[in-house]
Amino acid sequence: MSETPNENQAAEAAAPGLQILVQYVRDLSFENPGAPNFAEMQPDIGVNANVGARKLSDTDYEVGLKFRIEAKNGDNVQFIAELEYCGVFRLINIPENDTKPVLLIEAPRQLFPFARRVLADATRDGGYPPIMLDPIDFMALYQQNEAGGSAGGTDDAPSAADSAGDNEPIN
Repeated sequence: MSETPNENQAAEAAAPGLQILVQYVRDLSFENPGAPNFAEMQPDIGVNANVGARKLSDTDYEVGLKFRIEAKNGDNVQFIAELEYCGVFRLINIPENDTKPVLLIEAPRQLFPFARRVLADATRDGGYPPIMLDPIDFMALYQQNEAGGSAGGTDDAPSAADSAGDNEPIN
């Protein structure tokens, strides 16, 4: 016996989903105090990354990735790049106990390639080779923060942070 159109519509309506409503650069900064003698040096580069979320409505959440990249040659800062890249996500039929993992694992995974490109363009435009960030394992990051007993945030503002970064959620 085949399903009727009403049964198909009900099954589709009940299926869980994640929609990206919009994504955007909230904040971008590139400081280049090492210019113009950056061509001859190979700076040491440090990267800090954070991820956080905040509730906008019953179904919509803002998820943000925050990066700080600092390049130094000895004690001299060559450049500092900071980016806060955000997206607004709509959760459809996601059980409440799965909201936090979806927001801190899957949503940042969707945003990361775009944030990576923005940072690569900013460093290239600053006169350096483009910084191509390695992919981040948001699942491992989430599990590490959950296992570490970190509060991580509330249902209104779940958060996770790269262990190399400062552990602040994005507000």
